[in-house]
Amino acid sequence: MRVALAQIISGRDLAGNLSILEQEARRAKAGGADMVVFPEASMRAFGNSLLDVAEPLDGPWASRVRSIAASLGIVVVAGLFTPGAGGKVRNTLLATGPGVESSYDKVHLFDAFGFLESDTVAPGTDPVTFDAGGLTFGLATCYDIRFPALFTANADRGADANIVCASWASGPGKVDQWQLLARARALDSTTYVLACGQGDPVTQGAPAKAGSPTGVGHSAVVSPFGDVLEELDGAPGMLFADLDAAVVKEARQKLPVLANRREFQAQRSLS
Repeated sequence: MRVALAQIISGRDLAGNLSILEQEARRAKAGGADMVVFPEASMRAFGNSLLDVAEPLDGPWASRVRSIAASLGIVVVAGLFTPGAGGKVRNTLLATGPGVESSYDKVHLFDAFGFLESDTVAPGTDPVTFDAGGLTFGLATCYDIRFPALFTANADRGADANIVCASWASGPGKVDQWQLLARARALDSTTYVLACGQGDPVTQGAPAKAGSPTGVGHSAVVSPFGDVLEELDGAPGMLFADLDAAVVKEARQKLPVLANRREFQAQRSLS
């Protein structure tokens, strides 16, 4: 199965972001891709109000994504915001296209490096996988990449690949961490990792925006053996990669970390 990762830079305007999504989906299709993955917050970039654009999965923005996927005959994975409880939103991934209709709400909220996603976003609770092109895909969002258990849970549900959509916060060492974590999660789960992030606005002449995770780029496809197959730099762009279930099977035969796992009960010291 051929996949494309569309490293875009979304903005405030929903219609403008949809136009970018359609343009890049057409580009992916022209390149022979069966699936195109977009970043977290494709609907609207962080640093803007989210509550006023949050809509259900049958709302106009998601419906237009669905229409684009159907018209092109390609699976689209993209990040949007849906209504949550208590005046908050959910940070949601939509996967839609021929034979595919699924969604995932980000489980691990980015309450780190001085940013409190939980102030405005309600967490999801469950792993999600879906089937496409003879493969099974797990879904994850940004900060989720720091938590191996979600990736192995997806693998336990049959995932051959884990898709990570992100708007990674910039800062000292952050690109290195993103690259390291993508490779580590591939090795933890013996899956491909499709790590698609927002491009870095600074590469387009925009000033650095303090306090908002607006992206650093470096989208990549990592093999189940932890090898980086394709990677972009910080600027907007698109990469293609061919996924093969036989490679996942080989990795799990040679490196059976899932089969060799042992579970441990956490204990607190009484002293």
